[in-house]
Amino acid sequence: MPERKSRKDAVRNREAVLAAADTLFARSESPDDITMADIAGAAGVGKGTLFRAFGDRAGLLRALYEARLEPIREAVETGPPPLGPATPPQQRVPALLDAVLCFKLDNRRLALALEESASGSPYQAEHYERWHGLLQAVLEQVPGLTDSDFTAHALLAATRADLVEHLAGQERVPREEMRAQLASFITRVLGGSGRL
Repeated sequence: MPERKSRKDAVRNREAVLAAADTLFARSESPDDITMADIAGAAGVGKGTLFRAFGDRAGLLRALYEARLEPIREAVETGPPPLGPATPPQQRVPALLDAVLCFKLDNRRLALALEESASGSPYQAEHYERWHGLLQAVLEQVPGLTDSDFTAHALLAATRADLVEHLAGQERVPREEMRAQLASFITRVLGGSGRL
């Protein structure tokens, strides 16, 4: 019986930590302002609980990011068009990138913190590799496209968290304008058989 109780406590603590981190990141001006101690205090758990459950700050950020991303992942893996696998590639690529952009706009501070914590390079982050692999696989189905690997990198660069933060935060580009600009860029890339 003690093992079952400890599992329930661990699940409850994990949910409390993710909820507290979610709230704190949403309210903060800078992701760097949020410490593990802040999150532990807001969740009502000890810092040791955080480190046991998530390893470190980057692990906590990844877990929170993954929890928020789960509905999009489900739509991409098994959902209907335009994100789902049955969608023709010329429609699916813009839908995938629009979903990434909207997710990062909705989770600006968290996405920025996660990308900044990826060993100095957002390209080494697990979530980046997953998006790149998926996008590359879809791009390989686009007729006339010759370099799906580079094209996937180039298209994903347009959704980097630091660029999204710059455009939305400093430049104050409206959300719908950013989405339209990204769609136009994708159309040019795909319409020119992968050549800009």
